Amino acid sequence: MDGRLVQDPSVAMTGTTDIFEKCFKFNTARQLQEAGVYPFFRVIESAQDPEVFINGKKMVMVGSNNYLGLTNHPKVKEAAIEAVKKYGTGCAGSRFLNGTLDIHVKLEEKLARFMRKEAALVFSTGFQVNLGVISALVGKDDIVIMDKMDHASIVDGCRLSYGEVKRFKHNDMADLERVLTEINGRGKLVVVDGVFSMEGDIIDLPGALKVTKKHGARLMVDDAHGIGVLGKTGRGTAEHFGLEDEVDLIMGTYSKSLASIGGFIAGDDDVIHYIKHFARALIFSASPPPASVAAVSAAVDIIENEPERLEMLWKNTHKMLGGFKELGFKIGPSRTPIIPITVGEDEVAFKMIIMLQEEGVFANVAVSPAVPPGKALIRTSYMATHTDDHLDKVLEAFKKVGKAIGLI
Repeated sequence: MDGRLVQDPSVAMTGTTDIFEKCFKFNTARQLQEAGVYPFFRVIESAQDPEVFINGKKMVMVGSNNYLGLTNHPKVKEAAIEAVKKYGTGCAGSRFLNGTLDIHVKLEEKLARFMRKEAALVFSTGFQVNLGVISALVGKDDIVIMDKMDHASIVDGCRLSYGEVKRFKHNDMADLERVLTEINGRGKLVVVDGVFSMEGDIIDLPGALKVTKKHGARLMVDDAHGIGVLGKTGRGTAEHFGLEDEVDLIMGTYSKSLASIGGFIAGDDDVIHYIKHFARALIFSASPPPASVAAVSAAVDIIENEPERLEMLWKNTHKMLGGFKELGFKIGPSRTPIIPITVGEDEVAFKMIIMLQEEGVFANVAVSPAVPPGKALIRTSYMATHTDDHLDKVLEAFKKVGKAIGLI
């Protein structure tokens, strides 16, 4: 049996289509697996450190968003363990009903203080933050405007709202102005990434604020890849530009610099209070587990108390930005620890990622539709805990593989 339905002949005569038919026809991934160039769902046998193990082989990890290297930090792990001892492994309900613990409230207070906002609200995943916040705020008479390269969770949050959705060209404030100029007398929310997760470039936040304020729009920044990375003290894109008081809402995730899973939104108290009572992704989802909450709280403390981690992250970032440019790779507009290597066709990217793995380097691949056709890339990202030896090995592997496939 191959899983196909044996339909009643009378049903077949009506021309009914099996909804699973698309599943039976999907063979791209299996073809890549058979060709030995399937780059997804690789099984890692160790912590998300600068070095990881796959099939017993040690590899340098440049495919992780563990920017500050905190996922295996002793204080973070100990905080998670102690939380499990006290609160157990889960809350068995939503924040709205029985799932709010004192540590949830304390973390929200800490995150609000850290982000220099009046209030914060924690969600079980970062994806759910964007789903919940955008759909709660954007009603049927409103418009939500997003950058064309915004994260998929923003796209889906816009889809779930009852409002009209518009887009503007990537990081193009003149085009944002064009879109906003066409809108009159309606509520407007502009949503952008602080750091774009594939390109590694930073939003023109001063330009975005100037345009949104001119047209009476509110601005929400998804700072998943900015918190713990940008700003003098790691508070993200708004701090980087000195505009913390100007941005209306800042969204963050725990799965990058904050060493866990979950997310939060920070902003004015009245707005957070409203979201708390109308965000379906919060109200109808199980509460973040105690271990995750405690881990994030410990990670925030480390960011504030160990500024040298941020310094090391940028030392490593500058080394790799310069190293790839010197080798002749195309890295686009990246200005952050996310450094994409543009390789062109999808097939080249699949081949290159496996060749890098053979050289002991774990990187990620992005192909269409995640990127435009013909713009496939190898996405690399760096940690504060990478050593020069790690980074030199990565550059040497890229040099060898790049020459072998004709990229440099």
